[in-house]
Amino acid sequence: MKYPYSNIFNLFIVFLVTIKISAQPHPGYWQQHVDYTMEIDMDVETYQYQGVQKLVYTNNSPDVLNRIFYHLYFNAFQPGSEMDARSQASPDPDSRIGNRISGLKPDEIGYIKVTSLKQNGIDLNYETVGTILEVSLASPLKPGEQATFDMLFNAQVPIQIRRSGRNNSEGVALSMSQWYPKLAEYDFEGWHADPYIEREFHGVWGNFDVKIAIDKDYTIGGTGYLQNPDEIGHGYTSRDVKSPKNEKLTWHFVAPNVHDFTWAADPEYIHDIAQVPDGPTLHFFYKSNMPKGKLENWKNLQPKAIELMQFFSETIGKYPYDQYSVIQGGDGGMEYGMCTLILGEGTFNGLFGVTAHEMAHSWFQFLLATNELKYYWMDEGFTEYYGELAESVIFNTDFSIPTQKVYNRYINYVRSGVEQPQTTQADRFYFRSSYSVSSYYKGYIFLSQLGYIIGEENLNKTIKKYFEDFKFKHPIPNDIMRTAEKVSGLDLEWYLTDWTQTTNTIDYGIKSVEEINGVANINLERIGLMPMPLDIQVEYTDGSKELFYIPLQMMRGEKPSDQPITVLKDWAWAYPVYSFEVNRSIKEINSIIIDPKGLMADINTSNNRVQQN
Repeated sequence: MKYPYSNIFNLFIVFLVTIKISAQPHPGYWQQHVDYTMEIDMDVETYQYQGVQKLVYTNNSPDVLNRIFYHLYFNAFQPGSEMDARSQASPDPDSRIGNRISGLKPDEIGYIKVTSLKQNGIDLNYETVGTILEVSLASPLKPGEQATFDMLFNAQVPIQIRRSGRNNSEGVALSMSQWYPKLAEYDFEGWHADPYIEREFHGVWGNFDVKIAIDKDYTIGGTGYLQNPDEIGHGYTSRDVKSPKNEKLTWHFVAPNVHDFTWAADPEYIHDIAQVPDGPTLHFFYKSNMPKGKLENWKNLQPKAIELMQFFSETIGKYPYDQYSVIQGGDGGMEYGMCTLILGEGTFNGLFGVTAHEMAHSWFQFLLATNELKYYWMDEGFTEYYGELAESVIFNTDFSIPTQKVYNRYINYVRSGVEQPQTTQADRFYFRSSYSVSSYYKGYIFLSQLGYIIGEENLNKTIKKYFEDFKFKHPIPNDIMRTAEKVSGLDLEWYLTDWTQTTNTIDYGIKSVEEINGVANINLERIGLMPMPLDIQVEYTDGSKELFYIPLQMMRGEKPSDQPITVLKDWAWAYPVYSFEVNRSIKEINSIIIDPKGLMADINTSNNRVQQN
């Protein structure tokens, strides 16, 4: 197993990671840094815990900071919270939340209560406002300075409702995500002290040193490398740990260069280990009391999880940590640092599919750490795309089938009349379903169409360069767009603008076909406001096919082609119609098709094909 046992090794890992992040993706880029040291004492009978936190914060910004903010996520699980209010007011609430928060009793709610907070030994003034702790600093934190914040807190784990909690639907005792006072991110846009209403997260990169004291019968899996396996046992070593009844064991984890720390614990966890060749160790934690068939699913998942890790590392970029854990817990599937919490009692296909998606999140959001409240589509959409691609490769299925389903969902969304642009903050969608389509499906199509625009080979190169340039950072939409421009040599600002910042749609059609002087003249029209380059296929009555390509003028170039194709003159967006000639008579044409591969999200494909004969 690849557990680092010495502090020297830990420092070496942190040093290597620091070297990796020192290269900046573009001039002027900066990001904050934080180091957490925490000691937690968990009572598994009351689900309450005491916490001691030491936080060293480095201000790498050019700004003087007079205040800081912490997230207190567990406070969302209280009657009357913003999460409770939004769920009850939503026209289509998440069924996992519904009105459940409003009915929580005092011993079922979640909370994090800060009882003491000091800056460099000086007591601070602070106020808890919902899920945010507002803190006034004793002395300003200047650019380049560090400050040490010492905190005491106590907390209660809520009944499992959303992501975190106790005693989930499959009986997992503790799903501990968003469980500690977490420093809010500060970047070029300022503070991101967003209340926890329903959506996801944004965190500061740093190092974690966490000790968790818990009943000796519980096994823990999660973020970080276990530092004391010989003391713990529990499947980490073959040693039979002898402890008195009711005694606690202290689990010590170190996680270098992550932006979150998550763990889960249960007395009935099985702990399996699988090694990825030339890659990380995979850990699997799942309950021993599941039916036999469900246990077999977890065994069968393990070799496939190895294939998933290999696929993502080869296709996107090498996974940089020494371990990854798949843990039964939570309320569905959710990505975290070096691990995921997933429900584990469904079918094998469901278990694999969720694992594929959540593992892909290790690249999109955990390593390419976008702000999930603002740029959720770069997280969920890219993950959905590569999760489906991985499944198609591993099981040798047709990738176009799930892709077409995604396009259909998007088109139905447009036709519903409730679409909001992808610049909508994740919590601000009127319909919850609108967020889902915008994040998962429009984000998926962003990549699929990007491959159509710049070519599949360029898309593959773009993703690898994007990963290398922005891993361990906080990329924004302009970063993926500029990466694609550098790889392809094309101008793509128009694509980012129209697809993500507007609700403009793609709709091209074949207006007419006429014969002039014995030659077929094909007349096209742009009906939607969003521009695109066009692939046209003409099939002749003798069975031959000819491909034509109409570049979009504002791209200032053409995509490469791996097959013979006739490149026509540019189509400038402002002109609603376009015509070109085919050196055959109409009688020789069997059919004409716009976008024969179906990679353009045209909302009305009924006018994309003309059948002549």
